[in-house]
Amino acid sequence: MTRLKERIVDLIGAVGPIPVSEYMALCLFDPKDGYYTTREPFGVAGDFVTAPEISQMFGELVAVWLYLAWQRAGRPLPATFAEIGPGRGTLMKDMLRTWSRLDPALAAGASFAMIETSPCLADVQKETLAGQSAALAWHQTIDTLPRRPLFIVGNELFDAVPIRQFVYVGTGWRERMVGLDDADNLRFFAGAGSVDPALLPPGAADAPQGAIAEVAPARAALMSAIAERIAGHGGAGLFIDYGHLVPGLGDTLQALRRHDHEDVLANPGEADLTAHVDFAALSASAGAHGLDVELTTQGEFLLGMGLLERAGALGAKADDGERQAISDAVERLAGPDAMGELFKVMKILPAAKTG
Repeated sequence: MTRLKERIVDLIGAVGPIPVSEYMALCLFDPKDGYYTTREPFGVAGDFVTAPEISQMFGELVAVWLYLAWQRAGRPLPATFAEIGPGRGTLMKDMLRTWSRLDPALAAGASFAMIETSPCLADVQKETLAGQSAALAWHQTIDTLPRRPLFIVGNELFDAVPIRQFVYVGTGWRERMVGLDDADNLRFFAGAGSVDPALLPPGAADAPQGAIAEVAPARAALMSAIAERIAGHGGAGLFIDYGHLVPGLGDTLQALRRHDHEDVLANPGEADLTAHVDFAALSASAGAHGLDVELTTQGEFLLGMGLLERAGALGAKADDGERQAISDAVERLAGPDAMGELFKVMKILPAAKTG
């Protein structure tokens, strides 16, 4: 039993079952034993591989999108270019290299921010980005960023923000809780708490017994805070994650460990817990601040930004083995059977002025 599991069992024994959202938050962000606060989970040696680790092309094309958004905004300086949830810093490293080639004035005149809650990962990022000439600063939340135009990216950010789950039992919806069975093993239970039906996805009224609905107020609050900043000071946002464009019922909570799935209750603190992102709900949060929102798939986004052309340019100077690796990376990033369809892209921009 993991140290965190022992503590969660003791907690539930003392206070009773806890909501899925609290369990997820403890597993991922507990200061002593949380998954993200105690390890570097990325890459082949970790538990999962993210797009920036697959190929430099991903970071380069994201950098170009943010650069074009900055140009459309009138090239404001000072401005902040930020990444929220920056992994081990690979994406920012690729973006900084791209911006310095595109426009040295931008690289020299803007400030660059890493928004990271994990001290362990912040140390990894500082190592990755050592030697950069850019003005880099670390923040725990967006609240401490300077009040100026913000151009921000989040890759696989929202999937790790805790969700609430509700299960349909009897004649109504009840919050899904994590409690203990007779042998003090962690188990899911239907709690006493209910939910406003207006918050549930379409189809909830006709749900069968045992159906699960997911609601993510913490995600909506985070998106709202980012959107408020962009609406008030200018900028743009790009958010890439796996999830669905149309909300629906279903249990998407999953645990990933050593590149494989496992029981979400098995090893608290040792496995990554994620849930699919409801992009319709995120869009509503950004739209409530008057921002324009555009949704697409990762494949469409990368191909539209010139993925094939960039791959061709890299391949022209490569040997056969490197060319094959570039081709494989294109397929993983944009192929419909890989990340291309499962991952979605959300662009948020100030509303276009009319007249």
